[in-house]
Amino acid sequence: MIKWAVSVLVNAVILIVIAGYFDSFHLSGFGAAIIASMILSVLNVLVKPILILLTLPITVVTLGLFLFVINAITLMMTQGIMGESFEIDGFGTAILASIVISIFHLLIQKGIIEPLNEKRGD
Repeated sequence: MIKWAVSVLVNAVILIVIAGYFDSFHLSGFGAAIIASMILSVLNVLVKPILILLTLPITVVTLGLFLFVINAITLMMTQGIMGESFEIDGFGTAILASIVISIFHLLIQKGIIEPLNEKRGD
């Protein structure tokens, strides 16, 4: 439960950073970012595996790059659920945001989480 809460907070911060850099990506505030992060987390657990299974052939052919499209789809679904408090001005922006989110997650995982786990002996 604590790992999930930390993940939601990290995602919220990443969403705010993306909203600060891209004019076509809008969040109404930190509360909206937290709610969007929670919804995105639920969609990643419930919907993303189904999308991956349905698009497995194209994901294999593109060597996994189609996963960015799936992530963009879940971002657009989150936007649809949230309404005006979270808006993405196009699917291209959603794909770009999914790439940036993936890069941030990789940097956080390799630069912060793994070194902390090594220090604790996990």
